[in-house]
Formats: sequence, C-alpha cells, structure tokens
Amino acid sequence: MRDWDCVTCSVEHRALGPEMLRALVQNECAVLVLRDLMSPALVEETRRLVRAHDERALATRYANGTLTTIGPYLAKHLAQPDRYFEDARVTDEVFSGAGRDPRLLAREGLRTFLGLRSCAVAREADGRMYADSVVRIHADGVRNPLHNDNIMRDAADTSLVVRGLRHQLSCIVCIQECDEGGELIHYRKAWDLDDEAYKIKDGLGYERGVVHGVARQVFKPRTGDVYLINPTNYHEIERVRGRDRVTMGFFLGFPADGLLDAIVWS
Repeated sequence: MRDWDCVTCSVEHRALGPEMLRALVQNECAVLVLRDLMSPALVEETRRLVRAHDERALATRYANGTLTTIGPYLAKHLAQPDRYFEDARVTDEVFSGAGRDPRLLAREGLRTFLGLRSCAVAREADGRMYADSVVRIHADGVRNPLHNDNIMRDAADTSLVVRGLRHQLSCIVCIQECDEGGELIHYRKAWDLDDEAYKIKDGLGYERGVVHGVARQVFKPRTGDVYLINPTNYHEIERVRGRDRVTMGFFLGFPADGLLDAIVWS
C-alpha cells in the first residue's frame, strides 16, 4: 500500500478487521474494493427497484454540473436541516418491495467484514433519523466535478451530531456500471483552508490546479462492487458514456480513533 494502491478483497475468503479502515483514514490505501458482499441476484433486484422509481430522481444543478439523486444528501441541506430530515425516508419507499433490503445487508456486511462493533444509522438526540443512503444516477455525458466531502468541516456551525466525528469514509455500491467512462479518480490530498482559492464560484467543487502534481488512483467499478474511499480527499467521476452509472452510497462516520463504532448517513 506504499504506492497508494487499490486493494481488492473477496468477502468469501477472509474478514479484514479494522486495519483496512485505518489504512483508508491514514491515506495508506486509495480504494478498498469488496467483492461478493452482495450477490448478483440482490444487485439485480436493487437495480430493478431503483429503476422502477426513476420518477423520484431529483436533479440539483450547479454552474458546472448536475447531481441527480433519489433520496436526500445532507450537504445540500445544511442551511435547512429540517428539510433533510423530512425527506430522510425516501429510500424506504424505493426498497420497500425488496425481499432483502440492500441497505441493511450492506451495513451488516461491512460490520462483519471490517470487524466493527456497531454500524447504525445516525440519529439526533431528539430521535430524528438521518437518511441511510442516497442513489446517484450519472446519465450519458454526465461527469462529477472535482470535490471533497468533509462533514466535520461543513457542519461545524450547526448543532448536528455529525459535526463531532473524528473520521469520515464513503461506501458506494455499484448497482449498474456504465458502458464507458465513469471512472472514479481519487487524489491523495485532503482539503485545507488554502484550497479555497481554487473553489469554483457558484459551482460544484474546485479547479484542477488544487491537485496539480498530486498522486492519484483511477478505479472503474464493476456492477456489484462495494468500495470505500476517504472522501475528505479530492475525487471526481469521469464522463459517463452509454448506460447510466447507478450507485447507492452512504457515509461512515467514526466518533473515536479506534474505528470500532460507525454511524451511517447520506
């Protein structure tokens, strides 16, 4: 992992334990790919359910891109979190017809495979539950601009429980791979305050100069892959060609450095 590699494991062969989480948090591993965590039949059922609810997809437009999602994501609603919590159960309706809930199976698989003591959906002190996942749809011609995700920074001025986390990872389930493009490009650089000079005004993310000369890993997910990255690093998704690139994702937050207990939100 000295070269900041993509590590691929089959859950049928061995459990990893928390050391791989530590490698992600400490930027020693670029992408952790878990194969066989979800069966092909479950992935296909998940794809069918998502596509049956395409009318629920909402497009959020920025000056330099569009995010199309089913279900809310907190970063969009930090100024008005009540709206986020009102919409937090949207994916319940999407997956209500599932014989096996892919969200629950993904969380339980991660808990077992990574040696977590707990992996539960985040909850506010007043009982409000966070959204447990968001579906992202990248259609033909769409790319995701260079950005980073850091809830500890972005929610610092709120009273939300996620503001006090120590670490944040991102878990993505590839429900449908695209024909061409759609690669994740992950850079070995976390955000710092000086990077705001590169922030795109009224747009999503940052100008490319912010990662000039930085090591990167390029990963093209296959249908059924479950993969984790450290999203506080800069990352982007290349332009999609052909079939939609469809994923289900959520963040894993850790309140302590021991990385034994995780909370989940989108």
